[in-house]
Amino acid sequence: MRSLLVALALSVLPLGCAKHYIPNTDVEETDLNRSVIEFCERYRRAVELRNVGQLMKFADASYYEDGGSVDTSDDHDYAGLKEFLEGQFRKAKAIRYEIRYRQVTPGRRNDSIFVDYTYTASYKVPTTEGGEDVWRREVADNRLELVRSGETFKIVAGM
Repeated sequence: MRSLLVALALSVLPLGCAKHYIPNTDVEETDLNRSVIEFCERYRRAVELRNVGQLMKFADASYYEDGGSVDTSDDHDYAGLKEFLEGQFRKAKAIRYEIRYRQVTPGRRNDSIFVDYTYTASYKVPTTEGGEDVWRREVADNRLELVRSGETFKIVAGM
């Protein structure tokens, strides 16, 4: 009986040290992580609403996206982001943007924060033939790079 009680006590011991995660994420619950996820959720909702003005407010003036490749033709800065959002992005008739947050980690420069996530984007776009609009779907991993801006954050890469 004594060994059973010892085994039971030892099996419960690790529960006191268990990490707590923000609901529906793989991100550990901390004040910083919660504020980062809340900011990213405001960004996600702005994408779904196709709110270009709000998305531009989320972007830092130093925004720069290298497109994840060595080819510089797909790189764009803040002005290029605005051009994309007002052009190609606006053509979408509807957007559904779901995010599964995987990790929030501090960066090495300028107090940056990396947010790694997997997204599922469904968007309705017009066809080139002028026919009925079509739905497209994409699932991929992405990383937002954030910097602090007062009480909130700004996105410097990854939109």
